[in-house]
Amino acid sequence: MSINRRNFIKGMAGAGVVASLNQLGMMQAAAALTEDYRALVCVFLFGGNDGNNTIIPIDATGYANYAAVRGSIALPQTTVVPLTPPAGSAAFGLHPSLAPLQAVWNAGALTGVFNVGSLVAPLTRANYQDGSVPHPDSLFSHSDQQLQWQTTVSKGVSRTGWAGRLADRQTSINGASSVPLVISAAGSNVFATGNSTNPLAVPTSGTFGLSGFGTDAVSVARMKALQDLQAQAAQDTKVTKGTADLTSRAITQSQLVNPVLTGASAPVDLAFTGLTTSIALQFKQVAKLIEARVALGVKRQVFFVSLGGFDTHANQTVVQKAQLDQLAPAMKAFYDATVALNVAQNVTTFTMADFARTLEANSSGGTDHAWGNHHLVMGGSVKGGQLYGTFPTLTLGGPDDTDNRGRWIPTTSIEQYGGTLATWFGVAGNDLDYIFPNRNRFSPAPIGFLA
Repeated sequence: MSINRRNFIKGMAGAGVVASLNQLGMMQAAAALTEDYRALVCVFLFGGNDGNNTIIPIDATGYANYAAVRGSIALPQTTVVPLTPPAGSAAFGLHPSLAPLQAVWNAGALTGVFNVGSLVAPLTRANYQDGSVPHPDSLFSHSDQQLQWQTTVSKGVSRTGWAGRLADRQTSINGASSVPLVISAAGSNVFATGNSTNPLAVPTSGTFGLSGFGTDAVSVARMKALQDLQAQAAQDTKVTKGTADLTSRAITQSQLVNPVLTGASAPVDLAFTGLTTSIALQFKQVAKLIEARVALGVKRQVFFVSLGGFDTHANQTVVQKAQLDQLAPAMKAFYDATVALNVAQNVTTFTMADFARTLEANSSGGTDHAWGNHHLVMGGSVKGGQLYGTFPTLTLGGPDDTDNRGRWIPTTSIEQYGGTLATWFGVAGNDLDYIFPNRNRFSPAPIGFLA
C-alpha cells in the first residue's frame, strides 16, 4: 500500500489543494517550547559510502598504516579536517569535503560510530572463515545490504523496516494527528514501512495535493462528485473500500502538509540560503515539517532522506568528493535550522549506507564492496567530542578483515546502532524487541552516544 500511496500522491502533485491551516500561527510560539518532541532523520547514502575516507586516523602511526594500504586514494594528511579528541584518545579527522561539519563537532553535536554493519551474531575473523557462526545473507550485494540496513533482518526477507515497526508502536503518541509518524522526502522505501502503518512521501518541490480543485463553483462541484464516489466505494468490496480510504487520507494529509512545504519560513530559508542540491532540498522540507510540529499535532517523527552515487569502483577521490560536497553543507544547514527553531536537542540525524568500501584500492583508482562502515550522528542530544565503537586494525588480512582486502567484520551491529537511536526516541522494553527482533544477541545496547 505504501507504493500505491506514493504513486497516488505523486500523481496528485501539481496545482495543489489550498487549505487554510490556522494553527500555523502557533509555530512561532512552538519555537520557544520545550515540549515532549523527538525526531529521527535517517540519511541513506546509496551505493556504499567509503567510511575509510570519511573518518581517518591522523596520529602518526594510525595515518601511516592508513596511507600504506590506501596508496593512491589516501587523502593527504594535511587536508584531513581534524576533530579535537578527548585527552588520551587517538586523533581522527574528517574527509576535507566534510569541513562544514567541524563546527558542529566543536559545538559538541556531532559524533562518529565505528565499524557498524549487518550481523546475525557477534563474529570474529576465525569463525567467519570457518563458518562456525552464521553471517548475513548476500554480503557485498547492494540490494540485499540496503534491505538489511533498513530492516535489521540479516537472514531471510522482511517486508517491513525498523522505522516502520517503530511507527507501529509509537504512532499513538501522536494522538489524533492524520500525518503519519514516518515521512520520506526520498520516495518509497522499506525502512519506513510497518505492519500496521504506512509512510507519507513528500516532494522536494512544487505543490502537494490535488489539482483542479479551487473555490469556484465548478471546482466545488467536482470535489463533491469525488467525495460521493469515495462514499460509494467505501460500501463496496474490501479493495474499493481500501482505495477510498487511502484516497481520503491522502487528500486530508495533503491539505495539512501542502501549506507547510510550499510556505516561506524565515529561519529555515535563511539556513538553506544558496543550497539547491537534491539532498539540501530534502533536508529543507524536513526542517519545515519539524517547524510545523505543533500545527500538525505530532510529538514523534521519523524522516528519510537520501543521496546516491557512492558506488565508487573507479576514480573514487573525485566521485566521493563530489557527493560529500553535497552532503556536508546540507547537513550543516539542517543542524543550523534546528538551532534556529530551538529544537536541536530534540532532533537526531544519522547516516546509513549499503556497506563500506575495501581499504585496498583496485586497479581503477576506486574501491570495491566491503562490510562494516563508519557513520555520523548529529544533533543537540549527541554526546559529542568523542567517537564510539571499535576502530578496525588497518591491516590487510588482519583480525578485522574477512579476507585480505580490508573488508571489516562489523564490531557494532545495526541493532545496537538503531537501538540506541530508538531508545533516545523513547522506545523501551517489548517494543524494542518488536522493532529489533535480534537485538538481545548484542551488547552493549544502547551504545551511549546519545544523552
